[in-house]
Amino acid sequence: MMTQISLHTVIILFFILQSKVGTLSFKLMLTRSITHQEITQKAILQTTAEVCKTQALQQGRDFVQPKVLTVESLTEACSSPTSAKGFQQAIDTVCDSNAGIDKHHMSDAEYHFDDESFEKGQNLIKYGVTAVKNAANEKNYEMARERLGEIMHTIQDFYSHSNWIELGNLFPYSNLTRPDGKIDNTAGARPTCRNCDDDCSGNILKDIIDEKKLTSGYFGLKKKPGKCSHGGFLDFSSLSEPRGGINKDTHSSSHGDLHEDAARVAIAATRELLEDIRGFLGDSDFLRLMGFSQSSVLCFAIDTTGSMGDDIDEVQRVTFDITDRMRDTVSEYILVPFNDPDFGPLIRTTDPDEFKLQINALQPHDGGDAPELCLSGLRLALTGSPPQTKIFVFTDADAKDKELKSTVLALIESTKSVVNFMLTNGFAARRRRSVDLNQGQYQNYSTRISNPLNQVYEDLALASGGQAIEVTKATLPHATRIIVDASTSSLVTVFQAVRNPGKEESFSFIVDDSLQNMTIYITGTSLVFTITSPSGDSQTNEELNGTLGLVEHVGNFYTVRLSILDQVGLWNINIASLQPYTIKVLGQSDIDFLFNFVELSEGAHSGYSVLSGRLPENRNVTLLLTIMGGDTVSPTEVALVKSSDSQSINGTLEKLADGKFLVTMNSVPAGEFVVRVIGERSSSRASNGRFQRQSITQQRASSLVITAWTDEVWEPGKTLSIPFTVVNNSSDVLLNINARNDRGFATVFPSSLYVGSGNGGNSAVNITAPPNTPSGTQVTLTIEAETSGKSDFNYAVLKLTVVSPITDFTSPVCEIVSVNANCSGNCSLSSWELSANLTDGNGTGIMSLVLRQGLGSLNTTTVIGGEGVNVTLASYSASCCSEVMELVAVDGAGNVGTCLKSITSAVTTTSNSFMSTTSTTNSQTTATATTTATTTVTTKITMTSTPSTNATSDSDGCPSDPPSSFWLSLGAFLLVHVLCF
Repeated sequence: MMTQISLHTVIILFFILQSKVGTLSFKLMLTRSITHQEITQKAILQTTAEVCKTQALQQGRDFVQPKVLTVESLTEACSSPTSAKGFQQAIDTVCDSNAGIDKHHMSDAEYHFDDESFEKGQNLIKYGVTAVKNAANEKNYEMARERLGEIMHTIQDFYSHSNWIELGNLFPYSNLTRPDGKIDNTAGARPTCRNCDDDCSGNILKDIIDEKKLTSGYFGLKKKPGKCSHGGFLDFSSLSEPRGGINKDTHSSSHGDLHEDAARVAIAATRELLEDIRGFLGDSDFLRLMGFSQSSVLCFAIDTTGSMGDDIDEVQRVTFDITDRMRDTVSEYILVPFNDPDFGPLIRTTDPDEFKLQINALQPHDGGDAPELCLSGLRLALTGSPPQTKIFVFTDADAKDKELKSTVLALIESTKSVVNFMLTNGFAARRRRSVDLNQGQYQNYSTRISNPLNQVYEDLALASGGQAIEVTKATLPHATRIIVDASTSSLVTVFQAVRNPGKEESFSFIVDDSLQNMTIYITGTSLVFTITSPSGDSQTNEELNGTLGLVEHVGNFYTVRLSILDQVGLWNINIASLQPYTIKVLGQSDIDFLFNFVELSEGAHSGYSVLSGRLPENRNVTLLLTIMGGDTVSPTEVALVKSSDSQSINGTLEKLADGKFLVTMNSVPAGEFVVRVIGERSSSRASNGRFQRQSITQQRASSLVITAWTDEVWEPGKTLSIPFTVVNNSSDVLLNINARNDRGFATVFPSSLYVGSGNGGNSAVNITAPPNTPSGTQVTLTIEAETSGKSDFNYAVLKLTVVSPITDFTSPVCEIVSVNANCSGNCSLSSWELSANLTDGNGTGIMSLVLRQGLGSLNTTTVIGGEGVNVTLASYSASCCSEVMELVAVDGAGNVGTCLKSITSAVTTTSNSFMSTTSTTNSQTTATATTTATTTVTTKITMTSTPSTNATSDSDGCPSDPPSSFWLSLGAFLLVHVLCF
């Protein structure tokens, strides 16, 4: 008999072989099987198409569903082509979060419905859906997407890991996602499987199948007697009787013949989840959750201290003008006032007139000393805005809260947001300006040297890819055009560079024929530049209206607006200055890219997870790249470019699917760097069709790796303990630890942590939510580790939600009382009527009732029914040309119920009817009705699209020749088998 210690040694050896060798040959998402990411993307595309169709019908517009559903084709059909990047980014966030479950919870049975953990898995879904709804209701869509992806993974695994499909079900198990649904008829302690070897297709016991008993496979080192195993290469439980497995993760799995059936039902189940979220949010906010129109968010952080008294009127005028200009293109307005000693609150609205009222209400007050709480306000703006938001900060003084610089920097890097500072001189220069104003010498200081008090702002602006613009009150209006530029749709970065200290240097970049409204920003003092076009024409900074375009100069900020007609080709900018300067080249184009640095994994659940914090230095890195612009666009070169001297490290590209690429770099540049993509478009009018794009936010590597994770339910009045680990890949070091949150909640953490070279240190952060914290409150926690000499720094950013205990799990109930339809003959000359009663029983009460389908009129009245229960009386009337009516009711706990009626049905008299994915009516009837509609769309997509391979699978796929890692792993596997069994 093998000792327990020896067993553990062999198992550890096995997983070391998997992690060290397997990654060398891992082909991410290159599999013939249907994957979590593909299931997720199909469900999102299909549900979003249905939402767009519904909205078009309600607005009297035509909706033509694309033959092949893609991000670009669907946003075009939805009359929102500029939302393509935001839509793709939202899908990627959901998919990335979905994939992350296999890293953070690989062995936690409830996240995969392994080990017959049905009740625990259902609770995860139940509380997860609540978190999604709370976050989305607070307009924190990024957090909602992350939690949504996590829930989807668990739901999808149910159909692959349980025997639901083997029981003959071709529709989702709707009780799984209903808040009041019961998972019944489980196998309990009964044996469920028999031994199988090569063919496991019939290994589930006949009585389990005949009696429709629900079970799932066990995964790990052991299982209960007689139970089924998950199966597969790394499932040790499948080696003990009954041997074999029942998972349907891939075509080559134990029950791989049912893989596609499981995937189809998983798509339908994912759509049911999305329909529930849609019902709660409504169609417009559901599209916001999916990233539609999120590219145009206007965020201002404005200093309202007493020292801004003579500037505040100008700030109001400028923001009013911008609000009026962007009324039809900005989807959301965010305002964060800050002063001293207070900052906030964050004000969010979609109404431009409301935003103007909030701006107009700003009054200068407090702030007797010069520094202000600028970074506190900026932190609030970063945590409350969507990722990649353009934030504009107005202030006239340096920061009083410089200790927050590292936290703000972490938030900038993690959100990839761009921060532009509009600096009206700073306190020292401002005091001198006031004296000179009395002498009539105001204009003499419009081109002064950079104010040293603004250094922290310049550092943060550079890190974010933004500008630190130093102007005076009189010249402020000339600089704010940058805000209008930043709010333009489809804005892309072609090139950017930073030189500190300054030196004379020439920079080149490629302009393609898709680019429009080209603009060049240059910041710096005492500089001279010359711009040269591909045709050889040139213009200097002294030529305000030259052959290439217009040059605008205010303070330390130059704007060049190119007007030359022929812009395609290689451009050059020569700059001479000994002072620091920056260059940024922007334009409008549908060609762009999204990226994330990822960690590949192989083993029980092969896939990837997005790296958080800074990249690890002195090792290879992997980048997951999405190219926007259609199937005619492809990258030819992806590089990490050092910001300070343009040295680059090129990567190796591997195509995963249309628009998806895996890029591997052997190393990371020292210091700050950005990602540059050069590629080709086959449909270009230019001879070579080359394009160039660059990321905005600067990246940086670190010798420290900090990880933190929690998925505990956090209730008001409770303390949440979050463990974290810091791995040190450099020499022995004493680290300074900091943990900050944007809500000011009490936080306890160690101030320092000693970590030896090559080792890891563990600790925890305890954060307490006050008892009166509203349910749904979002908290952003930043955990930071910095060397004592401040030479290295890394961070982990966690998004947390405070959720009150859930007591209402019952959805609103709809009773159709009567239907009066006489629709013979010309439909436009006839009408039909319906009356219904809706109630939430003893629950939290119906909070909203909306008409999702139907072009008629809806009237509602609330009365007190029997036992004192509120009853909503709904009366609906419509033309007989509008045959379908669907009501959506949402109660105070977020439970959703729908009431559907079609006059094409044979029944047009009084009836009781309630159809909802969250109802308590007959589950099979409801599921079948839902799945029928879903299957129709799914079949259409399948018939008109090529097989997709653009998502991560739970295994490697099926290569024709096993790689070397296979044989090494097989050896370890057989060793375990011989020694242990």
